[in-house]
Amino acid sequence: MAELLSHVLIAYVLFTIASWRLEWLTKRWVAIGMIGALLPDLNRIGMFVDDATIETTLGVPFGVDALHTLGGVILLSGIGALVLTEAHRRAFSVLLAGALTHLITDGLKAYADAEAGAWLYPFTWYRHPTPNLYVSTDQSVLLVTGTLAVTVFLCDRYWSDQ
Repeated sequence: MAELLSHVLIAYVLFTIASWRLEWLTKRWVAIGMIGALLPDLNRIGMFVDDATIETTLGVPFGVDALHTLGGVILLSGIGALVLTEAHRRAFSVLLAGALTHLITDGLKAYADAEAGAWLYPFTWYRHPTPNLYVSTDQSVLLVTGTLAVTVFLCDRYWSDQ
């Protein structure tokens, strides 16, 4: 749970800072970017439903692990953009940017074989070496991202009042 919250807080920090320069990036779009940061973790549905059930429902071969890849988040961002009634292209871009913050942050995690997952699929199976900056269960990551988010929130609140 700490890692999921960290991904949302990282997206909040980045999108809020970007909103200081981009007028169109309102709080609504910041929230949509935060939702985008959750998209790669939709592969967790595999803990409750197996691939065969999803394949039967959809009628096509399907693997939930593919959702935690670049191709998966492009597909999910497209579906999410269609849900909105307006600004489909902007919604796609913001959702995808949020999901990319998640994937890039996961690319910095520590893995046993010192290589990140194949998150660039379907474009390549390449697994880049990871700098092993953190372990996903490390609570200090949540502490750092939480502190950053509170700082950005206070700065945003102070500057928006002026």
